[in-house]
Amino acid sequence: MLDPDSGIASCSEVSKVLQDMNKDLEKMLEEMEKISIQTTWMSYDMVVIRTKPELAESVRKLDETFLKCKEEVETKWQEMLNEFKGQT
Repeated sequence: MLDPDSGIASCSEVSKVLQDMNKDLEKMLEEMEKISIQTTWMSYDMVVIRTKPELAESVRKLDETFLKCKEEVETKWQEMLNEFKGQT
């Protein structure tokens, strides 16, 4: 990068370093934006849950119901596949 004799970096080398640094800064900024958005949603969720605790219970029940339904669909799907295999 530095010319050992003169101690001065060439213009293209400096340009490359600046471009790389710019890319790194853009990546860091994107990550910070993602973290900021996640933090905002977490804060929003906390406020909603604290101001309306029954919402958390509703979400828990909905999650349980979804998992039961998913399990039932998977079971029925396997039964249908086994029945189809038995017919062929």
